[in-house]
Amino acid sequence: MRVTTIQTVLLFFCLLCSCSMIEVHPYDTVISGERDINKKNIVRIEASLEGKSSFTFAVISDTQRWYDETEDAVKAINARNDIDFVIHCGDQADFGLTDEFMLMRDILNRLKVPYVCTIGNHDCLGTGKDAFREIYGQTNFFFTAADMRFVCLNTNALEYDYSEPVPDFNFMQFQLDNMPDNVKRTAFIMHAAPGSDVFNNNVEKVFEYYTTLFPGLQFYIFGHTHALTAEESLSNGVHYYRYQCPNIKKRVYLLFTVSEKGYEYEAVEF
Repeated sequence: MRVTTIQTVLLFFCLLCSCSMIEVHPYDTVISGERDINKKNIVRIEASLEGKSSFTFAVISDTQRWYDETEDAVKAINARNDIDFVIHCGDQADFGLTDEFMLMRDILNRLKVPYVCTIGNHDCLGTGKDAFREIYGQTNFFFTAADMRFVCLNTNALEYDYSEPVPDFNFMQFQLDNMPDNVKRTAFIMHAAPGSDVFNNNVEKVFEYYTTLFPGLQFYIFGHTHALTAEESLSNGVHYYRYQCPNIKKRVYLLFTVSEKGYEYEAVEF
């Protein structure tokens, strides 16, 4: 039988596929495994803490490249029986590669408690924004634990070049306008804090003022600069704290214990 040029080309590609010689592009955002994780885990968090007056949560951040340390953090958190949920403050990926997100997701999925993730500036590189949305969902989201509202924001303005509002004041205003009566306290979770190199510092003061309008502002929690800091702040007559979580290479996670009387903060080495 006479073989045409087209048949030859098709045969060649079939042989390549059968030998696994054609690789998926690292930025193609072809996601395998679990998706929409934040939404699923928020349901778990809110259901488990509804009607309660106290809870405990852990915070990790900037796990990019440090997979072994992240695995150890998961083991350390799992070894406790007093943590209700975990927050990741962003930068799971270093280059925004799809495989980076999926590998980190699979490590975090070993946590015995639900977790949520904010987006970091390194997560935005390449097609990382799309990969993040596929795996975790929207880059601005919220949830309520007991009487505390957690407002989780994308603050990586430098990576968006004004293509969309970062931070998104419309999202914040919607939260403020629709705050349930049972919410008495508020926490803001983000990757880059006001004043950092990737925050839109043209609106730094407006952002800080806006956050003080929320009921019982307690603290900001963020990552980005890989340092461990805890600082008191004052804006619009409201005292609150700014807690920076170090990168996971430093083998530290933050632990917050919230009760009716207030909260306690601890940096835990593992």
